Parts: sequence; C-alpha cells; structure tokens
Amino acid sequence: MKITKKQLKHAVAEEILSQDQADKLVTFLQAQPDTGPRFDFTHILYYLGGMLAIGAMTLFMNLGWEAFGGWGIVVISIIYGTLGLKMTGYFKRKGLAVPAGICATFVTALAPLAIYGLQQGLGMWPEGTAYKDYHHYIRWHWLYMELGTLAIGSIMAWKYRYPFLIMPVAATLWYMSMDLAPMLNDGKYDFEFKALVSMWFGVANILLAFWVDIRSRKSGDYAFWLYLFGVMAFWGGLTAQHSDKELAKFFYCLINLGLIGIGVVLVRRVFVIFGAIGCSLYIGHLASTVFKNSWFFPISLTFIGLGIVFAGVWWQKNEQTITRRVHSALPAVLSELLEQRAGDI
Repeated sequence: MKITKKQLKHAVAEEILSQDQADKLVTFLQAQPDTGPRFDFTHILYYLGGMLAIGAMTLFMNLGWEAFGGWGIVVISIIYGTLGLKMTGYFKRKGLAVPAGICATFVTALAPLAIYGLQQGLGMWPEGTAYKDYHHYIRWHWLYMELGTLAIGSIMAWKYRYPFLIMPVAATLWYMSMDLAPMLNDGKYDFEFKALVSMWFGVANILLAFWVDIRSRKSGDYAFWLYLFGVMAFWGGLTAQHSDKELAKFFYCLINLGLIGIGVVLVRRVFVIFGAIGCSLYIGHLASTVFKNSWFFPISLTFIGLGIVFAGVWWQKNEQTITRRVHSALPAVLSELLEQRAGDI
C-alpha cells in the first residue's frame, strides 16, 4: 500500500505516532531513491515525453525515412542511440532513475530500425514491405529485427538494471510469437493455429516472468512487463479458441477464475483484470444464449454475487491466519517473494 500524509495524520490522532515521529518519517521517505513511477505531474511529463520519443521511432514512422536509404537509416539510428546513451548516463549520475530508464528504453527501441536499415543497405531486405509495417503486420522476415532487439535489450537491461527496459524486450517476444506462427505452419494462415501458438507462448512468458520475479524479489519489479505481455498472449489465444461445447466454455470460465486466484496470490493485477473480463464474457454467454429467456438466471446471479461479498467479509477476518499457514507450507524462496510483494508500500 501507499503511505499518505493523511494516513500519518490519522495515526497521530490515534496516538500511534507522535507528530515528531510522523514528520521524521515523511522526511525519511522523501529522501529515498526515486526508482519507480508515481502518478504525479513530474512522472506524467517523464513518460509522456519518453513515449512520444519512442513512438516517433517505432509506431509513427512513415515512408519518408526510406528517402535516406538503408545506410542513412543506420547512421541516423547510431546518432539517436548515442544521444540516448549520453542522456541515460546524465540522468543516472543525477540519481533520476525514471528518466534514465526511459532514455535507455529509447535506445533499445531504435534496434529494429537500425537492423532494418542494415538489411536494406546490404540488399537483404525483401521487396514490398517497409519498416512502417513492423508494428502492424505479421511477417516472417521481421525475425532478424526481433532477435537483434532482444540481444540489445538484454544487454541494456543487464548494464542499466532499470525495470522499464524490460518493456521492449517483452513486446518483442510477443511480436516474435506471432511472426513464428506462420513459419511453424509452412507459411499457411491458420487463425486457430496462431491462437494456439499465442496461448502457449503466453504460458512460457508467464513462467519466465515468475522466474524473473523470484530472482529480482529483493530489488526492482523487473517482471511486470513480462507478466503483462504473457497474460495478454495467453488470454488472447485462449479466448480465440472456438468450441460449440458448453463444457469447453465452462472450463474457459474456470481457467479465468484461476487467473484471478493467481493474481491475488502473486499480487499481480493483470491476472485479475483479464480473468475478470473472461468470467464476464462467459456470464454474458450464459445470459444471451443458454438462459436467454430464463427469469431464474438473474436471480441466481444476484445470490451468487451476494455470496461472494460475504466470502470477502470472511476472508478479511481470516486473511492473516490463512496467509501464515499457506506461507509456512511453501518453499522459502516463494514464501519470501509473496511476503515481499504483499508488503510493498
């Protein structure tokens, strides 16, 4: 949870803290290194400016860049990358972790553009496509750009250790899963096969995120972006699967309930959000198809909803006891991770 001045004021009023202790605590917290994002005007400016710069070199590229030719694009990418590295070093020396991480991410985002220019310059790029299509279409020949981005992103993340640097790495892994699907299927377009590849890639990415989460449990949140893209790929692939059997749709709901449970245990909202959307889709299916004209269905849902509310009340009363028992039965590393994530303030 976040500690606010209002909460400290209430603690003083309840005589839990003295006013002097509260003031010293505020001073101490404000002096801590600024390593993570906050929802304030300063951080909004950081991320707005950073995402505009990154978007300019990725999502918003147009055919005008083709006029520079392949080697021209490489040179421009190197100039931009050098500038980005210098700004990263400058902000790092100033102790400004968030803008330093954004600038380092900007350098990583230049990797596919530089590799595209290199392929153009060497005459290796196939006709009929341009860099502006990279973020819009699935093509097998993006793989060289993706592999290069993963390599550069991994080096940057190892060197600078900023959690935001994992974002382009996670996004590139997601892109790669989509571009690999046609290759694995002999170049044929098969929606169900692509959905299946996406689903299993999502599982692999979530497991990778969990491993990273354990390894980085005492430092920054390096697993956030891996979890985000992993859950998106898994849930998207799962939801795209088609079956006319009601039992399969029921299992879909159970899997989404499982996502909610995982999100609660790991303190990861992305699991809860997508799991809740999936459950809502299943309930919508029941309401519109299975129980289309049933008066009993909405009444049942009402009582189920109230039952969940009472379950929440029971959980609130017994949460600490249950948590202690569960943690005592888990491996020490996993128990430490859950305690760390649940105890973040």
